[in-house]
Amino acid sequence: MKYISTRNKSIKVSSAEAIVNGLSKDGGLFVPEEFPQLTKENFDELIGMSYPERVAKVLSLYLEDYTYEELLDYANKAYSRFYGEDPCPLVNVDDGLYVLELWHGPTCAFKDMALTMLPHLLSAARKKTGETSKTLILVATSGDTGKAALEGFRDVDGTDIIVFYPSDGVSDMQKLQMMTQQGENVFVCAIEGNFDDAQSAVKRIFNDAEMQEKLLAGGYKLSSANSINWGRLAPQIAYYVSSYCDLISSGRIKYGDKVNFCVPSGNFGNILAAYYASLMGVGVNKLICASNVNNVLTDFFTTGEYDTHREFHKTMSPSMDILISSNLERLLFEFCGRDDALIAQRMDALKKDGKYSVSKQELESLNKIFEVGYATEDDTAEVIANCFDVYDYLMDTHTAVAMSVYDDYFENTSDETPSVIVSTANAYKFPCDVYDALAQDYIEDAQKATKKLHAYSGEEVPEPLADLDKKPVRFTKVIAKQEIESEILEYIKKD
Repeated sequence: MKYISTRNKSIKVSSAEAIVNGLSKDGGLFVPEEFPQLTKENFDELIGMSYPERVAKVLSLYLEDYTYEELLDYANKAYSRFYGEDPCPLVNVDDGLYVLELWHGPTCAFKDMALTMLPHLLSAARKKTGETSKTLILVATSGDTGKAALEGFRDVDGTDIIVFYPSDGVSDMQKLQMMTQQGENVFVCAIEGNFDDAQSAVKRIFNDAEMQEKLLAGGYKLSSANSINWGRLAPQIAYYVSSYCDLISSGRIKYGDKVNFCVPSGNFGNILAAYYASLMGVGVNKLICASNVNNVLTDFFTTGEYDTHREFHKTMSPSMDILISSNLERLLFEFCGRDDALIAQRMDALKKDGKYSVSKQELESLNKIFEVGYATEDDTAEVIANCFDVYDYLMDTHTAVAMSVYDDYFENTSDETPSVIVSTANAYKFPCDVYDALAQDYIEDAQKATKKLHAYSGEEVPEPLADLDKKPVRFTKVIAKQEIESEILEYIKKD
């Protein structure tokens, strides 16, 4: 199977090349030429497999440069780093309502589901493509991707990783996780700006031939650990397939039954993976795209116009504080009949004018499967308190956004379809806001809030988050967003 660019279908690469490069040379995102199909027999086989085996099976359908045995070896290594019996347990919280917990990995966020796999995929891809330059992983993060990528690529041979994050746009716990990161090949830097500033700068560097020549002269070639990289997005498809298998094996649904997935959405990669799973044969009724008050996606799916000219809000769900959702490009590529010229035109309009529109026909097609909604800060806090009170279930701020939007959806539709709330982070990653939602007592110090939340809820603090304040702080630099390129060039001089 080859991979094509969303902006120029004549560009075709292997799966290994797509993973090594991260982004197409024309600025487009790589997508598979076609989506493999899962039959009932395939699901019968998957149901009897462990989670690593399921991942290997799903990825083997997409990554033809890799053998199933290779992929299984990588998956076993990746998910052995997770705590608990199941890397992504499906928790039944109410009749027909489930929470898919994707935060049992080394950084307690859903990004671990893919970023423990990607280093193995990338290292193998370097060998398969004969790459001799070192790989420089550039990451823009709104909070969770940065730490997960840093942990995943820590001391991986042939790679260095640089992470940029908004200095005031992540939680204190997320910031401390990155500032204390260990590893000889890692660098972390805050920027004065928001996530979109960091992401736009990283994308610009990927499309800057002169910058890439300078990096190559220093012995480096660029790649990405953001969800623009197919090697990051593909493993996310697997947990939607796996959760569908778990629902079948538990007798809660039968093969072919439909399910709703409600996903807290920022950069659109997580919910896009759910859509790709539906194209493969996972029974999906509705994909519910949940936003916080940075509700550019809600407005887009309602009006057909994507417009970034709006106020940017800093919220208690910072990983969703995003106005430019990169992976929406991949979705629109499918819904416009894979018209690469049209996608290139729209992405150019987004870059120049900050907005674009889709046709009425496209919007109607999108709305057949996608539902949208957003949660205010008060909504989010109320859901955290209610879910703990009613279900004895402790959730983080992002999961609470999804639960709030799902509650609104159910109230408006009375849809009895079994529904899965996708939980993207452990509550202790946002202890100040979660504790405040429960006890109406905001504590600014994250470590003190963690202790208070533990005493209030009785939930154990995950080992990766315990005693972060006792670890040495390594990275404290803050730069203007205009200095990102010069900071990267300064970093590569270290060798």
